[in-house]
Amino acid sequence: ARALPYRIETLRRFANVVRQRHEPFADLLARETGRPLWEARAEIDGVIARVDASVSGFAERTAQRRLDSPMGSRTALRHKPHGVIGVIAPACTPVEIAAGHLIPALIAGNAVVLKPSEKTPAVAVFLVECLLAAGVPEASVRLAIGGPAEGRALAASADVDGLFFTGSARTGAALHRAGAERPDRLLALEMGGNNAILAWDTPDLAAAAAIVVQSAFASAGQRCTAAGRLVVDDAIADALFDQVARLSDRLIVGAPHDDPAPFMGPVADDEAADGLIDRFLDLILRGGRAIRHLGRPDPDRPFLTPAIIDVTGVSDRVDAALFGPVLQVQRVASFEEGIAAVNATRFGLSATLLGQTPALYDRFWAGTRAGIVNWNRPSHGAGPGAPSGGTGWSGNHRPGGWYAADRCAYPVVSMEAEAARAMMGIGLRDG
Repeated sequence: ARALPYRIETLRRFANVVRQRHEPFADLLARETGRPLWEARAEIDGVIARVDASVSGFAERTAQRRLDSPMGSRTALRHKPHGVIGVIAPACTPVEIAAGHLIPALIAGNAVVLKPSEKTPAVAVFLVECLLAAGVPEASVRLAIGGPAEGRALAASADVDGLFFTGSARTGAALHRAGAERPDRLLALEMGGNNAILAWDTPDLAAAAAIVVQSAFASAGQRCTAAGRLVVDDAIADALFDQVARLSDRLIVGAPHDDPAPFMGPVADDEAADGLIDRFLDLILRGGRAIRHLGRPDPDRPFLTPAIIDVTGVSDRVDAALFGPVLQVQRVASFEEGIAAVNATRFGLSATLLGQTPALYDRFWAGTRAGIVNWNRPSHGAGPGAPSGGTGWSGNHRPGGWYAADRCAYPVVSMEAEAARAMMGIGLRDG
């Protein structure tokens, strides 16, 4: 019910609160997720940057407009919030993803109920405390701690006017089915991807290998935009695979506060580690050739070393994101075959080309199905100042980031005049 400038100023105070509490927030995030401290700090930086980006995105996407109309009236375009938004956030990048939903929703004037992953409740508490400290009313941001049962309850609540979900495709599809009887409620799904890099005429193999390793193994491969597949021109495949393997061997895997700082920490938990090992062994049984095995230094802790497996001869691979430090590599003989291999997935979040020919990039950009298409850059998104979303099973065409304002408020068109003026000249009897 407060004016937009008041809401914006409140969220800018929130950014200042997070800035003031940056180090304890990052430390808590690192300890709860196991991610390196430097990476946790970068995520908190992303939360702060999200505020100004959301303000600018809201101004561009939902700006109030007035148009002249006949007979001295005018047409006005404004936007209204949906009401109560339920947010279900994942354990990967739990703070930035949750903030990416909450901040634009609050700027638009919605109230929000956040259900974080049961694996990362502490950082969600810290995030909400920062919002309250900035002056967001307690009635406008609430926290629901729990697991799948609490998530289902939030999704089924008749008092929720919109539901924003980031997580697995299986859960997203279940939410889609469960919402079939609620066409009045907005549903925004962000469901990850089985992302691929196509390496073609790239002369600097060391630089290409660095981009591949960053894309595949950052955050232990636990990003929705992580590249789990590498498709390579057969002419350079052996040389590039060797470079990627050499660089992967140098990556430090360790705890958040280790010195020297690790490149990657553990996967989410022991269950996730066990599942990844099973999936890796399944690929070998199906004909895959391990270039670098998936190692587990301590069987009682979820630390995994980066793995690379050649799946060129595996025809029945499961189309799913492994969500861990496993890179599947594939050789192809032609550029067309490479694009086809990149598109050989029901997902469509991120696709990357490594190559030096602009004409090939134009063909790659036009021929791939993805919401993020990069050229000689890592597969991860472009940051809070750009839209973020995908096609296919990566979402339901409700992108976040810069376009988050589209799903946080709905347009209202009004024809307005300060006095009633009307006449009828056709279809009337003489009176």
